[in-house]
Amino acid sequence: MRRENQSSVSKFLLLGLPIRPEQQGVFFALFLGMYLTTVLGNLLIILLIRLDPHLHNPMYFFLSHLALTDVSFSSVTVPKMLMNMQTQDQSIPYGGCVTQMYFFIFFTDLDSFLITSMAYDRYVAICHPLHYTTIMREELCAFLVAVSCFLSGASSLSHTLLLTQLSFCADNIIPHFFCDLGALLKLSCSDIFLNELVMFTAGVVVITLPFMCILVSYGYIGATILRIPSTKGICKALSTCGSHLSVVCLYYGSIFGQYLFPTLSNFIDKDIFVALMYTVVTPMLNPFIYSLRNRDIKGAFGKLFSRATFFSP
Repeated sequence: MRRENQSSVSKFLLLGLPIRPEQQGVFFALFLGMYLTTVLGNLLIILLIRLDPHLHNPMYFFLSHLALTDVSFSSVTVPKMLMNMQTQDQSIPYGGCVTQMYFFIFFTDLDSFLITSMAYDRYVAICHPLHYTTIMREELCAFLVAVSCFLSGASSLSHTLLLTQLSFCADNIIPHFFCDLGALLKLSCSDIFLNELVMFTAGVVVITLPFMCILVSYGYIGATILRIPSTKGICKALSTCGSHLSVVCLYYGSIFGQYLFPTLSNFIDKDIFVALMYTVVTPMLNPFIYSLRNRDIKGAFGKLFSRATFFSP
């Protein structure tokens, strides 16, 4: 690597959340509780899907991977944020910052692709119910997850490799609670045109195109539902999509709120607030959305609870 491409910054300082020192304890307890709820809730979803044979189908196959991704997604940023709040040590090594950014982008992109795969699953289930088992084979589901992981890894790796080519000369203060790519690019004293070009291209491929695919899927789903003659059939079709639609609204609402509306980007407090929504709040709410609106999940939880009660002394 050429000398001018080497960074002279050995560590960065994360300013964290814009809260007063006397409020640190309250927010620490709040975010710790939310993080533990995220981890326990999503792990419970995974456990229920693994233990109940009735949940061994494509929809819950994707849901289990989404739950695992949400746990990993929160674990990339929240523990470091909590540690900084507790110890008042805001520093993060250069290597640790780059690593955090890599996995943050990876799990953000993976969330997007998994949600898109789930939308395709719902499209096949409602628009082609007689061919559902033929189309949504186990091999196809595994292939969709593998492709999602590959594309997410390629996207995050491209950003990371380009970032390591930049120089960070003097300013090492990141006005955020994690190593956000956009914040890091603003600190660089190198030409970041290529980084911004790749960031825009990857944003279209990873965020915009999957979102368009989801809209097309639900367009076909909506047209199919309108042709269902009975009200009971319509309600049943809507119930299979309600949880997924809620997750889509939470995830893409937060993403588009931060990156597509300039009025939010001009105020760092709002920028951090939106980031908290999709890194802390959304992963925590997903298990509740799928458990409260899904009879299969509630049934599996009831069986697990009954089994635990039976074997308890």
